[in-house]
Amino acid sequence: MAIGIGASTMARAGEEALSVSEAVGLAKGNVSAWPSLTVTGEVSGFRGPNARSGHCYFEVKDDGASMSVIAWRGVYAHAGFELKDGLQIQLTGKFDIYKASGRLSFVASGMSVAGEGVLRQQVAELARRLEREGLMDPSRKRRIPAFCSRICVCTSLSGSVIEDVKRTLARRNPLVLIDVVGCSVQGAEAPATIVRALNIAAASRPDAVLLVRGGGSFEDLMCFNDESVARAVAECPVPVVTGIGHEPDTSIADMVADRRCSTPTAAAESVAPAIDDVERQMIQRQVRLGNAMRSMLERESAGIDSAGKLAASAMAARLMREEATLEALGSRPCLIDPASGIHARLAELEQTSERLHGSLPRSLRHCRDMLDRDAQRLSGIAPRLLRGPDSELARFAASLDALSPLKVLGRGYSIARDEYGHVIKDASSLRPGDSLSVQLGSGRFDAKVTSVDCD
Repeated sequence: MAIGIGASTMARAGEEALSVSEAVGLAKGNVSAWPSLTVTGEVSGFRGPNARSGHCYFEVKDDGASMSVIAWRGVYAHAGFELKDGLQIQLTGKFDIYKASGRLSFVASGMSVAGEGVLRQQVAELARRLEREGLMDPSRKRRIPAFCSRICVCTSLSGSVIEDVKRTLARRNPLVLIDVVGCSVQGAEAPATIVRALNIAAASRPDAVLLVRGGGSFEDLMCFNDESVARAVAECPVPVVTGIGHEPDTSIADMVADRRCSTPTAAAESVAPAIDDVERQMIQRQVRLGNAMRSMLERESAGIDSAGKLAASAMAARLMREEATLEALGSRPCLIDPASGIHARLAELEQTSERLHGSLPRSLRHCRDMLDRDAQRLSGIAPRLLRGPDSELARFAASLDALSPLKVLGRGYSIARDEYGHVIKDASSLRPGDSLSVQLGSGRFDAKVTSVDCD
């Protein structure tokens, strides 16, 4: 691709001198017209992301040249991987000139990892997705038993790894039982065989499952970065311990496993503590247990002695109180001389009788004196009290005498009553032959009706 400056621009530049700003602007205008490019190279001198802007600045080089590159914050965040020196990357973008310095830089609009880096980018993206799902959450991971009595190993049966694991377990703890489930640990068919081996191992219900493989290149270990393997490890009902590759190698299977060890040998050692260490720990714990039991017995014995002393003291005090109570009860007169109470009551009755006999005459004399005084007061009061009622009675008697029918009868009238005592007021109520009683002013007589005149 030919890139040049126009003839008119060259002619003008030859006729007169340009300022620096004009020269840089002229170059910037021509560079901006260049098309987008795709460049592959190695990262060098990486600086970023900038603490304030988030932009990244670095060089991309090959055997013959290098160029300055700017990756804006959004472009770097969208890339999905971390830039570092020595990483082979593929950039897409355009050249541009920074006017203030006149420096030519390649402004990246997109970037990806080249070669093996593509695989690493894919693995990183899968790891981030599984992490968001919680498969790598420490709270999800299960506890590995401290003393595993039966281990199931999932690995290739043709390599030296299984023999290393067996030798390690036999050396450290020959009491541990070992089951082996063969699987492929490299190649396109390996993930399916690993998943099947994990299912078979879990079905036998061991204390733990070892998923192990010897070292190899990143591509050789890609089967342990497979999503199906990662999910099988996470869903395995038995704790899974991984020992894949060498110390720096870390696969997704390691990330989701319940325990990650650097090598197959380290994985075997982690689930089978050395029997010498176990024996030494048992002896130490036996000694600690004996010391703790002795201390506990001494504390309990001291407590029992103290409680016995307290109980003896309390019992002695209780017996003293009961003895004092019994002595107080025994000293009562009623118990010493049962008849003494009766004699005391008789003496009190006699004294009361004497006091009563002595007080009766005095009481009678007092009452008689009070009656005499009251009689004298009443004799003086009675005439005064009766004076008013006597006059009232005389007035009422006069009124009654004036209204008495006897007065009327005394003037010559009479009252006739029938045989039932009813006063005869009307002659029509009489019949010839009726018996009457006639009341006069003085005396009365009986009469019989011979005739009745109602006029």
